[in-house]
Amino acid sequence: MGLFTRRPSARDEAVARPRGSLWSDGFGRFATRSLQAIVVVVAVAAVVFAMTQLSVVIIPVVIALILASAFEPAMRWMRSRGVPSLLATVLALLGILVVLGGVVWLIVSAVRSQFGELAEQATAGFDRVLEWVSTLPFAPTDEQIQQARDAIVDFLTSSQFGSGAIAGVSAAASFITGLLLMVVVLFFFLKDGPRIWAFLLRPFEGAAYERGTRIGRRTVDTLGGYVRGTATVALVDAVGIGAVLAVFQVPLALPLAVLVFLLAFIPIVGATLAGALATLVALVATDPIVALIVLGAVIAVNQLEGNFLQPIVMGRTLRLHELVVLIALTIGTVLGGIVGAVLSVPIAAVAWGIVQVWDGDDLPARPFRRKRPEPA
Repeated sequence: MGLFTRRPSARDEAVARPRGSLWSDGFGRFATRSLQAIVVVVAVAAVVFAMTQLSVVIIPVVIALILASAFEPAMRWMRSRGVPSLLATVLALLGILVVLGGVVWLIVSAVRSQFGELAEQATAGFDRVLEWVSTLPFAPTDEQIQQARDAIVDFLTSSQFGSGAIAGVSAAASFITGLLLMVVVLFFFLKDGPRIWAFLLRPFEGAAYERGTRIGRRTVDTLGGYVRGTATVALVDAVGIGAVLAVFQVPLALPLAVLVFLLAFIPIVGATLAGALATLVALVATDPIVALIVLGAVIAVNQLEGNFLQPIVMGRTLRLHELVVLIALTIGTVLGGIVGAVLSVPIAAVAWGIVQVWDGDDLPARPFRRKRPEPA
């Protein structure tokens, strides 16, 4: 009988195979993971799209959260001394507004007082640059220069430039709206921040509630430490570079120092931009020797910041790898422009901090736990 027994065909095996086994083999598991990855990417894209559409709301709320986290130790100190919550909130809010308003006033007043002098020196420097360019073998002709000027005039008198001006007015209105919203949200974050987070944690209990508590505490600590540490480093940069500019009587030394302070909140790129701008102003307004001295001071300050100040002031828990910083800066700039570049790194630091306390105070999430010795 064994000679006449028919061997089962591939079709018979497919019919006899359990229906669920199509997704249980290697290819099926790969397809399942692929579908899950597609769903996650679509969900993330939807969230990012919603955030870009609601940037007038999202950005002020994030800025208010960062400022409230930075002033949380001051609020805690005033409450521990018996200061009423409302009075402590008003004092902290007034302090923030005075600091921000003072920075804006310094920039505007200094630029208005020295802009005429700088414009004359910039014109003379630009003429010297044109004279030098005219000596090059590939220098543009007078006809090409005139065509470029005509193109600029045509653009300034065109409807495209007018639409751009209208867009600028709309952007200014959005900025004022966001500023007012930020002040209001900041007031409530300062006053009722812990109560707001406790309200958001009401649906959770047990391990999920403890995780939410750890996440809230780590978020405030990370944002506050990042802002305070960055502000300290930025202040040192601004004082060092501003002192060199003032000693050599470079115009707009004060607003340039303030600009160095502000751009220091954009890691890596901000210090480079501020140093390049200070060197360029020194080159146009004075002479190449002073510009070289300013450039040397910028390099020295940046080396002091990177090798000494940041490891001590910021602490290792708030430091991210340079590659992570660059990727976060790129994504933040693409999504939110300059504001996105400023907010991207603290948001990335918060995300990493949440991962670090996901399963406990010193117990990261399982996929991110160290499983083997890492190379030095």
